[in-house]
Amino acid sequence: MIPDHIIDEVRDRADIVEIIGESVSLKKAGREFKANCPFHDEKTPSFYVVPHKGFYKCFGCGKAGSVFDFLMERQGMDFVEAVKYVAARSGIEIQEVSGRKPEEDPNRPYYEITAFAQNWFRNQLLDERVGQDARTYLESRGIDAEVAERFELGYAPDEWRAFREAAVKHGLEEQLMLELGLLKQSERSKEPYDGFRGRVMFPIKGVSGRVVAFGGRILETTSGDGPKYINSPETPIYHKGRNLYGLSRAKNPIRRDGQALIVEGYMDAVSIAAVGFENVVAPLGTALTPEQAQLLSRYTKRVLLLYDSDRAGLKATFKAGDVLLESGVHPSVVTFPEGEDPDTYVRAHGPDGLSALLKDSMDVMDRKLQILGDKSYFSSIDRRRSAVDRLLPTLRAVIDPTLRDLYVDRVSKATGVQPGTLLEDMKKVPRPTSRSLGSRPDESSRVGHAPSLKGGAERHLLKVMVRGIEWVERAAEVISSEDFEDPYHRAIFQALLDDPEARVPLPSMDSVAAQRFREILVDPEELAHGNEIFSKAVKRIRVAALHRRAKHLQAKIERSRSEKEKLELVIEKSHLAAEIRELDENYWVSAARRSPDDKNLNEAKT
Repeated sequence: MIPDHIIDEVRDRADIVEIIGESVSLKKAGREFKANCPFHDEKTPSFYVVPHKGFYKCFGCGKAGSVFDFLMERQGMDFVEAVKYVAARSGIEIQEVSGRKPEEDPNRPYYEITAFAQNWFRNQLLDERVGQDARTYLESRGIDAEVAERFELGYAPDEWRAFREAAVKHGLEEQLMLELGLLKQSERSKEPYDGFRGRVMFPIKGVSGRVVAFGGRILETTSGDGPKYINSPETPIYHKGRNLYGLSRAKNPIRRDGQALIVEGYMDAVSIAAVGFENVVAPLGTALTPEQAQLLSRYTKRVLLLYDSDRAGLKATFKAGDVLLESGVHPSVVTFPEGEDPDTYVRAHGPDGLSALLKDSMDVMDRKLQILGDKSYFSSIDRRRSAVDRLLPTLRAVIDPTLRDLYVDRVSKATGVQPGTLLEDMKKVPRPTSRSLGSRPDESSRVGHAPSLKGGAERHLLKVMVRGIEWVERAAEVISSEDFEDPYHRAIFQALLDDPEARVPLPSMDSVAAQRFREILVDPEELAHGNEIFSKAVKRIRVAALHRRAKHLQAKIERSRSEKEKLELVIEKSHLAAEIRELDENYWVSAARRSPDDKNLNEAKT
């Protein structure tokens, strides 16, 4: 967490005109600057930057905010990234506050080893003699030195103990390197040897940007046989089903572009990212998992699947599509010509050719219906019955109610089966729920049942967070401890931010907070629809926090004796009202029932 006073200092010292001017052609207009709005198409400038007040405003589309808001909206940064970026531009050193000191991190030795390994592999690739074959191979795949550097690719020499000898000299523990798969040990010999040999190395990073594992692609010149790709094993810092290759680089472009591209492997991801498609990620040697889909849903609700178009590729495509739908993400399918994949296609047709294919992407249900139609599945009653069976998994998977209705209507028209009959068929098998929550199918996971938050939004959010580190990381991006009203829930939330794997109360925790934490940890309630519960809880907590801030501002307005201060407070309160209105669709309906202290929020409506 970055202390509030540091955030205020960064905001005050930021040159908002310079930062926004890097991507928008600003022209001076009196004390302000104007331009065509970067957030919507227009011919007459309605976008203004007001440097002496430190904000921007578009009178056409309504977008407005601080320099941080601009970077988050335009560049896809999260808040912390935006603050750090502006701080670096303003010469301010950021020191985050954390309840855990770096030396207390039990995983620190693992991260030190993976960082060393990444640097060592990188140096081997750059070595004029050692890395020659690897560089030649990469160049044959369209990856030059600049691209290899951008993606931090490396090379593991075709030697038995080159890495081990370098790592031991550096003082790294062999046992930990064995755990990480960087070393291996045969049953006959007790002497460890290098786990990766004669391979181009792809560093795999967590969302935070730290290297957690490696993937290695064998070279044809490597002695001996072996699989084309090998990957690091599961370790305390790496769970392949909970990570996506390239996400640490791609998360901001994904936010910026509003969609993600999913390809099957490392080389596909590097090849198309190298020519400008930076919003690309790949699973890690497995089919797309619910955890990976949930991870991706933090950044976008729109995904394009760029898998091979052969039978195996289509099977993987539709399986991934169902997993994405179950996580609230809307997938479309990009179809490649026979024998092509993203890597070969972009090298043959360039970025414009791939852009054309992306524009022609088809909704996953429409693609299924198209394939079934091409195979004459709608030509007879028996085959229509079979077609329905093939389509039901996707109908059951989708949790977006609007999209579900659209799918049911499309399937009904294609098969001749009434929508009501399809809905009954869908209810016969509970829709699968996310394994990361450890849930079992129950009535709440059946079609049409929305999750409730009985017992309070704050408690429900904490119950989701203790079910996996990915939920803690996701919560940290969208909410802060200051948004919690209950001080004991606030303490638990902060404890989980400090230690996402904490499963016992901290010794320093208040006795009441510690007891609440124990109750949450042992709560037997099953939580189906994890994404919906998480989103609903966060939304309620944020809306409640905004209402409290608005009430506090109203009190300051009533106490103020300065007209200038009152005006500034009223403007700030109107911004709060707009934020509440955006989050809470029941805002205007419930406004009349709120306390008199909240009445002037209605000013925002007028």
